[in-house]
Amino acid sequence: MTPRDARVEPMEIAPTEDAARLRIRWKDGVASEFAPRDLRLLCPCAGCVDEITGVRTLHPDAVDGGVYPTAIHYVGRYALQFVWSDGHSTGIYTFEYLRQLADSAERRR
Repeated sequence: MTPRDARVEPMEIAPTEDAARLRIRWKDGVASEFAPRDLRLLCPCAGCVDEITGVRTLHPDAVDGGVYPTAIHYVGRYALQFVWSDGHSTGIYTFEYLRQLADSAERRR
């Protein structure tokens, strides 16, 4: 069995103290925080991204500024699935994808 990459293995997944964001503490010691609307806008499902071209089809104007997850489900040991307050729930956010999003946001800062 191949050892798991600590960069994409969460130790803790929980809301921030003010419950405004989702925090993931990774096994490599990094903590990443995600705003709910940002995650909703970056949904990787086929309804939000064209499967052939990879072009995002979800328009930001279509997502309410106050969207939030009503439930978060683990998908095996590799991903999370969010049930959003706007009724959307088909996106599977792999831990690898979430870490890529966090690292990309950190580089932009």
